[in-house]
Order: sequence, then structure tokens, then C-alpha cells
Amino acid sequence: MAQRGIQPASAKFCCSICLDLLKDPVTIPCGHSYCMSCIKECWDGEEHKEIYSCPQCRQTFTPRPVLVKNTIIVELLEEMKKMGLQAAPPDLCYAGPGDVACDFCSGRKLKALKSCLVCLASYCEQHLQPHYDIAPLKKHKLVEATVKLQENICSNHDEVMKIFCRTDQQCICYLCSMDEHKGHHTVSAATEWKERQKELRVSQQKLQQRIQDTEKDVKVLQQEVEEINRSADKAVEDSEEIFTELITLMEKRRSDVKQQIRSQQEEEVSRAEEVQEKLKQEIADLRRKDAELEQLSHTEDHIHFLQNYPSLSCLSESTDSPSTNIRPLSYFEDVTAAVSELREKLQDLLSEEWSKISLTVTGVDVLLSQPKPKTRDEFLQYSCHITLDPNTENTWLSLSEENRKATLKGKPQSYPSHPDRFTAVFQVLSRESLTGRCYWEVEWKGRVHIAVSYKDISRTGTRDACGFGCNDKSWALFCSNMNCHFKHNNIETETPLPVSSRVGVYLDHRAGILSFYSVSETMTLLHRVQTTFTQPLHAGVWLYDTRDTAEFCELK
Repeated sequence: MAQRGIQPASAKFCCSICLDLLKDPVTIPCGHSYCMSCIKECWDGEEHKEIYSCPQCRQTFTPRPVLVKNTIIVELLEEMKKMGLQAAPPDLCYAGPGDVACDFCSGRKLKALKSCLVCLASYCEQHLQPHYDIAPLKKHKLVEATVKLQENICSNHDEVMKIFCRTDQQCICYLCSMDEHKGHHTVSAATEWKERQKELRVSQQKLQQRIQDTEKDVKVLQQEVEEINRSADKAVEDSEEIFTELITLMEKRRSDVKQQIRSQQEEEVSRAEEVQEKLKQEIADLRRKDAELEQLSHTEDHIHFLQNYPSLSCLSESTDSPSTNIRPLSYFEDVTAAVSELREKLQDLLSEEWSKISLTVTGVDVLLSQPKPKTRDEFLQYSCHITLDPNTENTWLSLSEENRKATLKGKPQSYPSHPDRFTAVFQVLSRESLTGRCYWEVEWKGRVHIAVSYKDISRTGTRDACGFGCNDKSWALFCSNMNCHFKHNNIETETPLPVSSRVGVYLDHRAGILSFYSVSETMTLLHRVQTTFTQPLHAGVWLYDTRDTAEFCELK
């Protein structure tokens, strides 16, 4: 056992795997010691090789050595701990996998503390000291230890690259500047570094400003989320209270009707039972008198018959009877009919009002306003595939290109009748309904209305009722070589010419925005609508003669 007065270097008691003081130390056949858990984990990963090696000296063993705790080291460590032994400082630890090793350590290398960009070498604390003590070395550029030093060496001339070629935007050495980069705009790497540092700081400032702006937006959105939750909870609470009041009112009305019916029932039953008792009494009286008449009819005593007949015969002539006042109690059926009528009226009212409530709920928009697209690439993010619905096309139209192109023919086509088919104008609607953000483009020729419309637009009748742009159910841009105007509810608004043969349509249904663009090398706004859409929309086109075509483009 070591004497108390002698304390070995703490690094000698470190496990070279975990770089910490040995725990449950074991010594393998080559003489090196490790933590039992560290060497076991290391060898467990080599079981498929059936050959086990020392992580330090690489000596191999077959079969796997049996690990036994080194009691001498355990006792020595216990003694050293009593004298305040600590783990080796990080800067004296050996380099492990992924660490930068000192280039000047002989034998097992320590972790490097710094790398020199002039010497192109990495140093541990001990070997780095000359760079702090020797005057020429003090001028060298020291950085945090890195494994990328070889990137500073020119692969062609094996020289340090200290020059930056601005012409080719690359780092070069002095020989490169005299050879293949001769005549190029070159500066020192330090000068270029300073310039790029300035640019970097500007970029950082912009980035930090964006971060601050985004953080503000995040805070605003957080506040919005809290407000959404508060407002939604309050709306649910209030609506629950209102519906509860309505339900309570309906329950009261139901109870009132029930009580009224039962009260009327009781009154009528009481009256009927009273009449019934009178009738029963009348029947008893009549039967008694009938018995007396029957008895009188059998008497042979002439005097007795004649004396009693007048009083008995007058009883049989009475015609008064309460039965003449009885009528069927059928009027309760009228109550059922009245309640049924109320139910139908309430259902109609609830259906109508529910649509308004639903639109109000879905119309809630508390998010930050999203930026409107400006470039065509930004518009294309919202591109949608649109096909035309054959059930809506006028019989003079013909669809092609997988129902994306409409052409006006010289005679009507033999299409089956359909309630959705336009009959008065040469129009057709899209199969797809449009909500949210949508963008599409139409290639047109001749005279064409490019439109959006509610599905419930009239299919028959006058042009004002059916034509796109001629009513309050549709919006249309009329395009021709001579004229271009926007039309809604029969009100025309002139738009500037010329208009390219391709028109882009952008719809933000929720925001109530509808925009038409002339699409060429740039996007030129022709007309923008700001309104409130109450139903989903459908795209459509309206043609005029056989030279007109309109095709919804496939957007990539």
C-alpha cells in the first residue's frame, strides 16, 4: 500500500474510457486498469468478433478475460480520497473519440486546448505555454481547438492559404496568386475577413430584427390565442344560457299546453259524467213508468184502469232528453294540428337562423392578416386544379382537354337534359367549389367572360338572371382585343388595356378578396374586389361566338 506522504498524479487513477476516477477498478492481463462497468460495456460491443482488446495498447485476448476487482487499487484510491484526491482536471484529460488531440504529446495524447492558425497545430495546456511566453509566437492566431486546420492548407502547393481571391471567391496561397490566379482581384484573408465581418454584423442585425419582430408576432398570437379561448368560452357560456332559456321556455309552453289540455279534459269529462248520470236517472224513471204501464195493461178492472190511465199515459209523451246536447269531443285533434304547425314553423326558423349563426361563427378571423401574394411564384402556391362540369354547359358549348377547355360550336350538341344546365347563355361552371385561398389561370381567345359565381345562379330565364356579372350572384371580367371591363350586378367598371391572352384569378374567400391579373412576364392587376362571400364559389366562362375559346391551365 502506498505511503500517506506520497500522492501519485491524479491522472494515473483515471479510467481512460470515461476519463473519471476509477470506480470498481479491474486490471486486465496487459496491466491496464479500467472501471469494471466501462470495460464490460466496451467488450460487450466486441462479442461478435470473439477477440477482445485493450482500449489503450490494443493487445488482444482470447477468450474474454474474467474481470476481477483490483483490491490494491481500491485500497489505494480510498487512501488517496482521504487526502483529497480529485479527478484529473479537464485540460489534463486524455483525448477520446471526437476530441481534438494535442499534436505535440508523445505516447498517449492529451486533449488540445487551443489550435494555432499559423502553426496549423493543436496544443494541450503544457505544449501551448510557449505561445504565451515566446515573443514571436505571441503574434500567432489562437482559436478554440479544432480538427479543421488542414482546410487552411492549399491542396496544390501545400502552403498556408493567407490570400482571398475575390474574382473566384476562394481562399488561396501565395503561389496560387502568382500562378492560376495571376491578375485576379486578391486581398489578404484578414482584410476579406474584416469586410465579411461587417456584412455579417449587418446580416445579424437584420436577423435579430426579424427575430424581434417574429417574437412580437408570437406574443401577439399568444394574446390572440388567449383572447380566442376567452371569447369562445364566453360565447359558449352565453349561447348555453340562451339555449337553456329557450329550452326552459319550450318546457314551460309544453307544460302549459299539457296542463290546459288536462284541465279542459277534466272539465269536459265532468260535464259528460254529469249528463251521463242524468241520463241514467232518466232511464231508471222511464223503466219504472214502463213497468207501471205494463202492469196497468194487464188489469181487467175497468174502473181502476180508467182512473189511472190518464196520469200514466201523459208520462210516455215527454220528449225532453239531455242527449240532444251531446256532441263528439273531437276538438283536441285540432290542438295536435296546431302544435304540429308550430313545430314546422320553428324548424323553418331554426334552419334559417342556423345558417346565419354558422356563417357568423366561421367568419370569425382573429389571426394576423396574411401577406397578399405579389409574384407569380407566390400566387402559384395557391394554385388549384379546375375542371368544367358537363352537366352545366350550354348545349352550344363543347368541352375538351379533360373538361378544362370550352369551345363554342356552330350548332347545338345533343346533351341530355339536366337541371344544372344553362339554357339562355353560352356558359359553363366548374365542378369544384372554391373556398379558402385559390389561384387559377385561363387562356382565352376572342370574347370571353372569366367569372366566379354561386352555384344557385339561375340556369334559365333572362340574361340578367343567368349571365355572369349581370346579377348579384356572380362576378366577371370581360376580355377582348378591343375592350376589357369588370362586371357585377350589371354594373361595369373599365379596366386598362392591353390584357394578355392569359388571365390569372386569385380568390381569398374568407377575406372576401377577388383579383384578376394579366399574366405575362409580370403580374399586372386588372381589377380587385373586396366584398363578403356568403357561399362557396365556382369558376366559370361565358363565350359569344364560334371563334371564342377558354381553357383552364394546368399549373405546375
